[in-house]
Amino acid sequence: MSENKDRRFDNQEQESKTELANRIAGQSKRVANTYQHIGDNAVRIIRWFSSFIDKTLFNRRYSKFVSLILAVMMYAVVNYNSRASIYTNTLRTAKDLSNVTVTAKYNADTFELSGLPETADITITGDATSVTSAANVEGVIFADLEGLTEGTHEVKLEAEGYGANVSIKIDPSTAVVTLKKKTTQAYDLSYDFINLDKMENIYSVGTPVFEFTRVNVRASKDTLNSIAFIKALIDVTGQTADFTQDARLVAYDANGLPVVADIYPSTIEVTVPVTSPNKTVPIAVEVTGDIPEGQAIDSIEMDQQSVTIYGPESVLGQIDQVVVTLNASTITKDSTIMRPITLPAGVNSSNINQITVSIKLAEGSSRTIDDVKINYRNNVNNYKASTSDNKTTTSVTVFGTEANIANITADDINVYVDMKDAKPGIQEFPLEVEQPMGGLVKYSLTEPTFEMNVLGETNDEGGNSDNADVNIG
Repeated sequence: MSENKDRRFDNQEQESKTELANRIAGQSKRVANTYQHIGDNAVRIIRWFSSFIDKTLFNRRYSKFVSLILAVMMYAVVNYNSRASIYTNTLRTAKDLSNVTVTAKYNADTFELSGLPETADITITGDATSVTSAANVEGVIFADLEGLTEGTHEVKLEAEGYGANVSIKIDPSTAVVTLKKKTTQAYDLSYDFINLDKMENIYSVGTPVFEFTRVNVRASKDTLNSIAFIKALIDVTGQTADFTQDARLVAYDANGLPVVADIYPSTIEVTVPVTSPNKTVPIAVEVTGDIPEGQAIDSIEMDQQSVTIYGPESVLGQIDQVVVTLNASTITKDSTIMRPITLPAGVNSSNINQITVSIKLAEGSSRTIDDVKINYRNNVNNYKASTSDNKTTTSVTVFGTEANIANITADDINVYVDMKDAKPGIQEFPLEVEQPMGGLVKYSLTEPTFEMNVLGETNDEGGNSDNADVNIG
């Protein structure tokens, strides 16, 4: 029974193997048929394409078109390397920088340097990234003068700090420089106030007091010989009281141009007094021209009678009044007008800048005053003089309102001869009359000249002051 069971198992195994073999054979046949089909199709495509090429290449209708395509293909192949080269080159670039500061490496304590250009132009070349980076760094252009002796040398300008991936072209590439040995010389100090326009003009600065009055200057002999003075530049911006500051020292030549030199020390402590000198003076009206239509000024009233002026004491001491001008020819009726105050030279400012002037008019009148004495001014040579008729007086016509001219006498009028140009001999001098203050009355001479015989003798009593006697006889 066991043998029968084994036999049945062997028969089943044999049948399985036969079935697997049949399945593999069938699959192989199908694969072979597929490859055969693909091969047949490929042959048919190749034959069709070959036939198409033959018809196209050897057809007059398409030959020109085919030639064009072939020419384009050949051009592309031949120029491929050139195109690649052009593309590669576009990655490189250059950038120009102008006015790059030029420095020098040398012993500045021993030598004075001249001839080195202040700036140079450079061209940075390299790949775009490196060029951009180099243009933004603080590279330097310099001349290496270390080891050179006194004299004139041609040196090469060099660049550093721009990086190793770029090349630098410098224009100019060289410079002719001169080295001169320095010596030291002492100079007295002077000073200038700067920014006076930034100080309120009611203030004045006095004489500064320096920490010391002499400084040492180190430069070549030629440079030292060109220095005319050393000035401390004192900045007075916003100062309103005494102040102390460190003033910068600058060397100047005789033309007032700065000179480059080493000044020891470079600044100096200075103390400056600040004051506000002022003076109150009366306001006077100065009338010019004539009132039209025969009228005259009857009265002038001002809303301010005096003004406080500010300036140096030396200037204020010479000022007794300030003037407001009034053009009478523009006034035809009673008027109230604003007039600016004219400040004398040297005055910095005043507490008021203008005043209100009220003018009243009235009918004008005139009369002649006789026996007005003729005076003499500027008889610098103390001459004596004589006249043919011993004349010593003249007549003056006064014009104004009746009320204003009624009380004028000959003693109120000053007529004079200016003898500053007098020479011995008979001369005709112009007569001058001094106009009264206030502008209410106007004087005019009835005779414009006065003849005198100027004698060579001098007046020992002295006649060089105004209104001095010249011994007319």
